[in-house]
Amino acid sequence: MKLTSLFQKNKAVLSFEVFPPKKESPIESVYGKLEEICALAPDFVSVTYGAGGSGGHSRTCEIASRIKNTYGVESMAHLTCVGSNKKLIDFMLGDFQAHGIENILALRGDLAPGAALSDDFHYASDLAAYIKEKGGFDICGACYPEVHQEATDEVEDVLNLRKKVDAGATHLISQLFFDNSVFYSFLQRARIAGVNVPIEAGIMPVTNKKQIERMVSMCGASLPSKFAKVMQRYENNPEALRDAGIAYATEQIVDLLANGADGIHLYTMNNPYVATKITEAVRSLL
Repeated sequence: MKLTSLFQKNKAVLSFEVFPPKKESPIESVYGKLEEICALAPDFVSVTYGAGGSGGHSRTCEIASRIKNTYGVESMAHLTCVGSNKKLIDFMLGDFQAHGIENILALRGDLAPGAALSDDFHYASDLAAYIKEKGGFDICGACYPEVHQEATDEVEDVLNLRKKVDAGATHLISQLFFDNSVFYSFLQRARIAGVNVPIEAGIMPVTNKKQIERMVSMCGASLPSKFAKVMQRYENNPEALRDAGIAYATEQIVDLLANGADGIHLYTMNNPYVATKITEAVRSLL
């Protein structure tokens, strides 16, 4: 099923993100968690391109296939193009098609130190355009409520987003954020710029201090004072911090849905407990 059809219904979409295990771990190590997460019946589940940007296509394809063909939930595979040529992308797209995967999140990806840029793909918009030309897939793109770290300003960022949509992205998923006002401001900029495709809000429930420190360093998400106080208050109490993180994320989602968000994309971190608690809290609002 092409994911575009989900947004044509009069309801908000709920989707999850999961990731493959690290290369040194057997792929079967995540199957139990995936089964629990899929049992929550999200509209779809996306699978990252390796854990932390490492790993690769084969595990992404295998997990995306299992989610769809074994657990019965529609899946979307992440695909990065940095350092890849058209021949390699063709191979990966063919593998996805062979496993029944119809949905791709087209990403540039992070260039490894010392690696050379691809002559064929410089940006995610290049990959989206290539996939659209090949046909057979629904294409999703990423967006950045607090501006992509390599963009000079909000204007350049939203114009680049418009290029991504013009290239073939039919819906978007946002990077994580902790202040809903940031997302609403971004949404206004995007609509003014003519970005009229559905945009899912990316929400990450923070369950430990190291997690938030890592994610902020990677994507530059700002921390509102309300959020920072919660983290400081419970940082030395793991169970309390987990529950506070779930409560904060749930509050974000309730507000987003009340304001008409197209969908919620939950960064589950492969944690069935967290995914379950939040899904139970917001299911009736969708």
